[in-house]
Amino acid sequence: MIRSILSVGGWTLVSRATGFARDVVMAAVLGAGPVADAFVVAYRLPNHFRAIFGEGAFNTAFVPAYARLSEAGAPGEAARFSDRIFTLMLVVQVALLAIALPLMPLVVRALAPGFAEDPARLDLAVALTRITFPYLLFITGVTLLSGILNAHRRFAAAAGAPVLLNLTMLAALSVAFLFPSAAHAAAWGVTVSGFLQFGLVWWACRRIGADPGLARPAFSDAPMRRFFKVLGPAVIGSAGFQVATFADTIIASLLPTGAVSALYYADRLYQLPFGVIAIATGTVLLPEMSRLLAAGDAAGAHAAQNRATGFSLALSAPFAIAFLTLSGPIVSTLFERGAFSAEDAARAASVLAAYGLALPAVVLVRSAVASFYARQDTTTPLYASLTAIAVNVGLKILLTGTYGVTGLALATAASQWVNLAILVILALRRGWTAPSRGLGITGIGVALACAGLALVALYGWPLAKGFVPPLPHLRDLPALALTGLAGVIVYAALLGGTLAAFGIRLRRR
Repeated sequence: MIRSILSVGGWTLVSRATGFARDVVMAAVLGAGPVADAFVVAYRLPNHFRAIFGEGAFNTAFVPAYARLSEAGAPGEAARFSDRIFTLMLVVQVALLAIALPLMPLVVRALAPGFAEDPARLDLAVALTRITFPYLLFITGVTLLSGILNAHRRFAAAAGAPVLLNLTMLAALSVAFLFPSAAHAAAWGVTVSGFLQFGLVWWACRRIGADPGLARPAFSDAPMRRFFKVLGPAVIGSAGFQVATFADTIIASLLPTGAVSALYYADRLYQLPFGVIAIATGTVLLPEMSRLLAAGDAAGAHAAQNRATGFSLALSAPFAIAFLTLSGPIVSTLFERGAFSAEDAARAASVLAAYGLALPAVVLVRSAVASFYARQDTTTPLYASLTAIAVNVGLKILLTGTYGVTGLALATAASQWVNLAILVILALRRGWTAPSRGLGITGIGVALACAGLALVALYGWPLAKGFVPPLPHLRDLPALALTGLAGVIVYAALLGGTLAAFGIRLRRR
């Protein structure tokens, strides 16, 4: 399982690396002003819907059901099930696209009400969103095909597909002179990438003979009934984080110009460990636990969950420390050039530090929620998510007046810890999770290693900056890299030493 997590994480790391290149170019070209704000809204809207109805809810309902049918030795039944779901998803997405395009001004006003005070920014956001919204049609198909591949333990194509988004947007930005603006070029890059991603995962499914076709949905069919029974609560549960992001965009649009972009650039950095670690872990852990539980091996499922939790915690904690202690140098070094000013960098760095508080909880939620989703219980995560939403939105209202755009990220951090606490407590009460001694020792080792890492960041950064002069265009990247290298060495030594002292191996075959 760890090898599969590393495979998914490796491809996701490539995706995030190319995403960094894309964001650096975007920051230099678009900056963090009204044009960038308009593109961010256009980019986020289809991705919000994808995350709610596609990635989160769909995988939760589809992957365990498909895996159970395959594990039961009924490949024909599994294929019929995927055909029906694929057809239904296609019909729904085409209908949604037909409704949304003519109503896009109303949709954008609802997502970014602050844009109404700037008609030029509103008109640009509407035009860009009409270009990017068809991306939703392709990417939901990618989600279904990726679920099929994951159920067959084929993770590479699905994990590598997002790389095409970054490469296509970079290509579009390189010929921006052919478009009305660079924002239009980036928007077309988003939609074209959806088509390319769909083609990649379709080809991967076809290679293993699992590509779905068109079929009349049979709502009376038992697997279909179970799917919809699980899907409803899963949609609401998966909407929790996206509702918070919707709220972020709505409130940020009412703040001074640049707040929406500050959230975007900080979120892009925050998404690096989240995507590489949390999504990779969740992608592998859910079908693994579903398979083991279907085979009656609850102990094996709990052991897999403990390995995934310890592994993701050990990898995500250093990022949280880096965001808390070095957010300013990180944002400034990566983005502060061209149209992206020092003031823009300071605003985004403050948001990134607040996101650092949320990172461990967000990563661990993906492992904790598998206790319920693997048993096709989507109602409990729903209640946890609704509670977290209430905390999140309430804190956003309280904190934004004092902390501005940073208050939005602080509210997100608090709500994610609430969500994690509820899931862990309920799973323990039901006996659906069983933390091991090794997991506890890993947590102690991570805490000690994080303390050492924080000292390196606080005292090593000034030394590295004085030792290595800044370079043209690269700014303080060499000094930042040197500090990071020293931090990695200290963190690995402290964590490895703690685990070795207790006879625990971080990676078990």
